[in-house]
Amino acid sequence: MSKFNFWNTEIMYLKKVGPKRADLLLKEAKIRTFGDLLHYFPRKYIDRSRIYRVRELTGDLPYATLVGKVGNLKLVKGKFGPARLTADFTDGTGILELIWFKGADWVRENLKEGQEISIFGSPKFFGHRVQMAHPEIDAKDEKDSVNNLKIVPFYPGTEKLNKAGLDSRGIRTLLAALLEQGQSDLFDNLSPTLIRENQLMSRAEALVNIHFPKDFLTLEQATRRLKFEEFFFFQLMLAERKAVTQPARKSFPFETVGHYFNTFYTEHLPFELTNAQKRVLKEVRRDLGRPFQMNRLVQGDVGCGKTMVAFMTCLIARDNGYQSAIMAPTEILAEQHFSSFKKYAGPLGLRVAYLVGGQKKSERKQYLDGLKNGTFDIAVGTHALIVDSVEFKNLGLSIVDEQHKFGVMQRQALWDKGKMGPVTLDDGTEIMVRHYPHNMVMTATPIPRTLGMTVYGDLDVSVIDELPPGRSPILTAVRAEPQRLEVFGFIRKEIEKGRQVYVVYPLIEESDKLDYLAATEGFESLCRTFPRPQYQVGMVHGRMPPEEKEAEMARFKKGEIHILVSTTVIEVGVDVPNASIMVIENAEKFGLSQLHQLRGRVGRGAHQAYCILMVGNKQSEDARVRLGAMVKTQDGFKIAEIDLKLRGPGDFLGTRQSGLPEFRLANIVEDGGVLNQARAAAFKFREEGNMDDPENQLMKAYFQHYLAEQGGTGGVA
Repeated sequence: MSKFNFWNTEIMYLKKVGPKRADLLLKEAKIRTFGDLLHYFPRKYIDRSRIYRVRELTGDLPYATLVGKVGNLKLVKGKFGPARLTADFTDGTGILELIWFKGADWVRENLKEGQEISIFGSPKFFGHRVQMAHPEIDAKDEKDSVNNLKIVPFYPGTEKLNKAGLDSRGIRTLLAALLEQGQSDLFDNLSPTLIRENQLMSRAEALVNIHFPKDFLTLEQATRRLKFEEFFFFQLMLAERKAVTQPARKSFPFETVGHYFNTFYTEHLPFELTNAQKRVLKEVRRDLGRPFQMNRLVQGDVGCGKTMVAFMTCLIARDNGYQSAIMAPTEILAEQHFSSFKKYAGPLGLRVAYLVGGQKKSERKQYLDGLKNGTFDIAVGTHALIVDSVEFKNLGLSIVDEQHKFGVMQRQALWDKGKMGPVTLDDGTEIMVRHYPHNMVMTATPIPRTLGMTVYGDLDVSVIDELPPGRSPILTAVRAEPQRLEVFGFIRKEIEKGRQVYVVYPLIEESDKLDYLAATEGFESLCRTFPRPQYQVGMVHGRMPPEEKEAEMARFKKGEIHILVSTTVIEVGVDVPNASIMVIENAEKFGLSQLHQLRGRVGRGAHQAYCILMVGNKQSEDARVRLGAMVKTQDGFKIAEIDLKLRGPGDFLGTRQSGLPEFRLANIVEDGGVLNQARAAAFKFREEGNMDDPENQLMKAYFQHYLAEQGGTGGVA
């Protein structure tokens, strides 16, 4: 479309650029087109509206603008280095020495003795002498709006850009020329209705004021408009994807909440559901009643009751004649779910199958036959659920726990075991198509709302934000090496009460490069401190054969081991209600979310639980913040917000997720309010708006352009 010609024009065709500078801008700043330059946003702004006097300058002032006269220009030859140019600047209150180590010829040609100028730079004190190196200079009577700004933008730069005259001042000059040349091409990519409803300034005004703000209020409004725009089109893409893909995934509607659900709820529920669990179950029941696949993320803190919600969802499936499958990433977690589901399902007469690797052939055959002929109602397992030999009679619900540990193809493999069913086409023809099982994914890693709306934006999200009643807070404390004997004494007292202890280390064995305590060394030390036969100390780590690890965990769960030394393999999926102490060695080396997950392994019974964070002598500022957060709060969502601010979105997720966009200006950590507003506007427009309305034609064209840049997600509504 011709509207994009200006934005897509190669930057070499801008006045004062040319091929060499264009090549440099592309290599150093990824600026290839006019549009790239317009979206090359400042990294900071300096307020030059305040005019200082020389006598007001202090050593802690980062920048200052002064007005005065220049004199005594002279070239000073260095003994060992190149010559430098100096000058005296005075405003009647004192003398400031100006100095240039490079570009002296240009300064001598353009600066005259006695000339009144405005200077801007960073003053430095050397004894009683104050100096400013390489100040920005403007003639006092200069009318150039580019360089006589009250609010000065500074752009990301490199040494090569600076040498080519493309420092902040040079970039401002290019932008001024571009904005003057392209005023008529800065079309708005949001409709007048969206701009009015969301109280936004126009796109053209925003682009001018992000680079050349007339005041800080206008700068704030310009920034908000451009952040809204970034968030809006990304969220509109998610809304479009959801609207197109969800109805295409046919599923069997679960219209009945019947005997199994109601009997369990009224007669066998082991505890009163929290209001959060009830709310999430209502959201799930609403989704299950529709003829297309539920696709819901259930997230909540450790111990919030996600397992109960998952089991009761399986009961709704059974009330409608369908089987359920729950897939977990580890055998430990799968075995835990199997144990819970068997306990809950037994009184109802329901049967639960268990599929993991390494099972006896006879046991596995029993489960496979039962799932195929329908005598088993629920299957619990690991990746073993998705192999070809596993067939269901009528799978209607898939639940994936800790879903971020599975790949997309693994989740799809479980969906592909859904049942064939009839679909009536528009012409009345009935065909058989595979119906997807309804899909629930769960995570015990609290995800900040802003990140969830971005990464999982096309999922429906439910949050269980309450813990069951009766759970005592886990008392958390930081202890250093001199307090280790005191910690050991406390552990002895807890063991004497019949309690058990986790001791977690960050590494399996010693490393010359890292001063962490190793699990193997720690195990030997604890065996000496807590000798047999009075105490039993066990160990598990990721390099152990699975059967050995499972056996050691089983001994700990049975109470045969008092102290379990471990690496982070026990982070997820271990439920030992009798364990009351979590000791984390070198806690400053762990991430905040990981510390919180580890702490959640205790406090699962009726006894008071403790988390002891052992730290080394050296701690970074981030480590202090992490440890302080652990002591102050047990709210997983508050902890996740702090962790997100410390690490940023990519690191928070562990790897760079393909669904995580790189915004030019917007920040999902800091701009939650704008993101909320943009998401609401995008989903409302997708539901109520019409891209074919005349006022939306430019927005439609831009959205098509945006989808193409993002790799495409389907047609435009």
